[in-house]
Amino acid sequence: MWKRDEAVRPASGPTNVPPPPAPVAAGSPGLRPEASHSMEKDIVNIGKSVVIKGELNGSEDLTIEGHVEGTIQLREHVLTIGPNGRIKAQVFAKAVIVLGEVTGNVTASDKVDIRDNGSVDGDIVAPRVAIAEGAHFRGSVAMQRKAVPAAQAVKPANAAAAQPQPPLPQPAQAPTPMAARN
Repeated sequence: MWKRDEAVRPASGPTNVPPPPAPVAAGSPGLRPEASHSMEKDIVNIGKSVVIKGELNGSEDLTIEGHVEGTIQLREHVLTIGPNGRIKAQVFAKAVIVLGEVTGNVTASDKVDIRDNGSVDGDIVAPRVAIAEGAHFRGSVAMQRKAVPAAQAVKPANAAAAQPQPPLPQPAQAPTPMAARN
């Protein structure tokens, strides 16, 4: 898989002090992309004119302004659907921010946030869900808690077993039948 950083990274050599930056006007051909990119978090943008059909996987945050149909998987990263984004897909991400339109189910391990003028037609599964005033949502929401580590899951079960239970009320005895009295 091609990575933008590997394509523009200069050959590395032993250097102790970085060279002083040369004065370069913004937009000139001498501007090195990795200089401005190294300070930013990896975020990829899919522009308005881009149409993707199929499966989209990634390991960095993604902003979609174009059209995507199929499946989107960014399990450990943030997916932002921009105001021009039109998605017809099953979405799996750490967090999903919707400013455009999503048709399909959305599953997030952290949060789903539907902002003003955002639209989701499909089911949402996430521990936290925010729907802004003016947003559109049609579907169901399942707010599941994050997975609890096994050590913590055992404590509440043992604590409940260790606490004394109140005595159960005894059922009233049924009267004996007439034939048994004689």
